[in-house]
Amino acid sequence: MQFQVPQFIEVEDKIFGPLTFKQFIYLIGGAGACYLFWRLLPFYFSVPLVIGVGGLAVSLAFLKMNGRPFILALEAGFYYVIHSKLYLWNNAAKPLISRESTKSSAGGTNVYIPKLSDSKLHELAWSLDIKERIATGTTTESERPRPDVLAPIRTARDAMSHS
Repeated sequence: MQFQVPQFIEVEDKIFGPLTFKQFIYLIGGAGACYLFWRLLPFYFSVPLVIGVGGLAVSLAFLKMNGRPFILALEAGFYYVIHSKLYLWNNAAKPLISRESTKSSAGGTNVYIPKLSDSKLHELAWSLDIKERIATGTTTESERPRPDVLAPIRTARDAMSHS
């Protein structure tokens, strides 16, 4: 049995002519506030308020920032202003948990389990650098992989600390 799947579910329905319900409410509310300012306040006070409130109402109704409604940008800006802005950076080294080598039941040789470091990019860069240095013959004996080790536990951070 086939079913028709609704499309364009993120598009709001146009209820009041070319306007959605939200746009209509923003514009009616802005127009009402502008009318009250115009009628109740002196001319030199009401003009800036009418321009500001009218501009805000039109922005809320029609303006989109990065494809999102303007009200969401106002909300994010409001939370940015009212929340604290204390950013702390802890530069202390995290303790590295090393895994002990395990004995292989078949051969009795040490098998190292590779350690997942904090940054795969540093591990990859170190690995490529070592392979390049092995190919050119400029590695030290401690950097060469041992034949009895399946995967060394060495990371880029370890290489930098032993240099």
